[in-house]
Amino acid sequence: MGILHGLWLLLLGGLGASSLVARREEGRRVITALEPYEGWIGAASALVGAWRLIQAVLELGLVGRWFTLWVLLVADGVLLLTLGLLLGVGVFRSFVKSPAGQARLDGWTRKLQPYRQRLGIAALLLGAYLILRGLF
Repeated sequence: MGILHGLWLLLLGGLGASSLVARREEGRRVITALEPYEGWIGAASALVGAWRLIQAVLELGLVGRWFTLWVLLVADGVLLLTLGLLLGVGVFRSFVKSPAGQARLDGWTRKLQPYRQRLGIAALLLGAYLILRGLF
C-alpha cells in the first residue's frame, strides 16, 4: 500500500461520498467528469478488494508482529470491496446472467446503500493516511 493506492482510495471515496464532495463547485466538476467511468472504477475496486481480503486471511501470521499493517489491509479490502460493489453494480449485472445471481447482487447493494457516504468518508480518510504515510 503506497501513494498510488492512497490516491485510488481518495478517488473511490470521492465517488462514494459524492453528495458531500459535490457541495463545492470544484468537486461537482470532478464528480461529473468521473461519472461515466464510475461503474468500471467500482468493478475494478471490488475485485482488488476481494483479493485484499483473501490476502489478509492468508497473512494471518502477521497479526502477532504487524497488527497495524494487517488491520490496514483488512480495512482496505473491506472499503474497496463494499464501495466497489456499490459503484460497480451495473457492470456486475451485465456479467451475471442468472436471475438468482442478479437478485443476490441487488440484495447486497440494497443492504450497503445506506452506508455509502460513511464508507466514502472512511475511504477518503484511509487514502489520505496512506498518502501521508508514503510521503513521510
